[in-house]
Amino acid sequence: MGWRILGYILLVLAAFLVVAFLFYRTPDTDPVAMRAKYGASPSQFVDLGGGLKVHVRDTGPRDGPALMLVHGSNASLQTWEPWAARLESRYRVIRMDLPGHGLTGASPTRDYAPAAYVDVVERLRVKLGVDGIVLAGNSMGGGVAWHYALAHPRHVRALVLIDSVGQPEPGNAEPPLAFRIARMPILRDIAAAITPRSLIADSLPGVFGNPKLADAAMIDRYWELLRYPGNRKATLDRFALAPDSATPGELASLKLPVLILWGAEDRLIPRASGNWLQAHIPGSRLIVYPGTGHLPMEERPDESARDVTRFIDSTATAER
Repeated sequence: MGWRILGYILLVLAAFLVVAFLFYRTPDTDPVAMRAKYGASPSQFVDLGGGLKVHVRDTGPRDGPALMLVHGSNASLQTWEPWAARLESRYRVIRMDLPGHGLTGASPTRDYAPAAYVDVVERLRVKLGVDGIVLAGNSMGGGVAWHYALAHPRHVRALVLIDSVGQPEPGNAEPPLAFRIARMPILRDIAAAITPRSLIADSLPGVFGNPKLADAAMIDRYWELLRYPGNRKATLDRFALAPDSATPGELASLKLPVLILWGAEDRLIPRASGNWLQAHIPGSRLIVYPGTGHLPMEERPDESARDVTRFIDSTATAER
């Protein structure tokens, strides 16, 4: 009798999932329309080989110091536009959509580990012919940045970490629901097909110290680019990976200038993580912005751009 009841429950559940998939499925966006909307000049699509073409914006003087910018999880190069507008008069500002994000779309290898992203940054650096870069990363992109500095110390002259991953998670912490779903074969397939706009509208404002900064246009952009072909599955592939954390020994080996920027009201990666990074990176400097959330480059563009300018210029002076 128990097996019959279990079978009935499973049948009802399967029927529910089929109905949900049929009636609530949100299709991928049209890549041609998305490139027209979000990939206009100065965007370019750089062929890095192996079937990977990366959406890149490369602006500013060709002979200026190169500032490469790496966005966070589920973001895109658009998150750096406030900085680009303020910095490209004096620096060569290079920003990209990492594989699995924005207009780059899925990686041909389906590899979204930090080492794979480091390889993409290095291939792009070589392709563009820049060296001695200042590398800045936000959130997940901060992890890519410090991983890159560890792997390619000769090519990076300074590091900027903005609300960056790095501090190990408490050992008894339970993974967020999205990460647990990513590890469940059936549920992950459903999650890759059902992505209502309300999911973004309800969550994105909480990223900011001032929730009103997440306006309708920004919500649309996140929602549309998440549904760019391949990006939803890539997101679930990333969420299924182990957390990206640094060891004190790794951070202690960073022998370059490091600036750490943090939002005091960051609800995703708390200010304590900024303190932890500063404590373990020799000679690093931490600047905390009051009333600011996870994206200081968008929330405090004038102030944060000035701080980065002072930092870059100070590293140039120190090299003389």
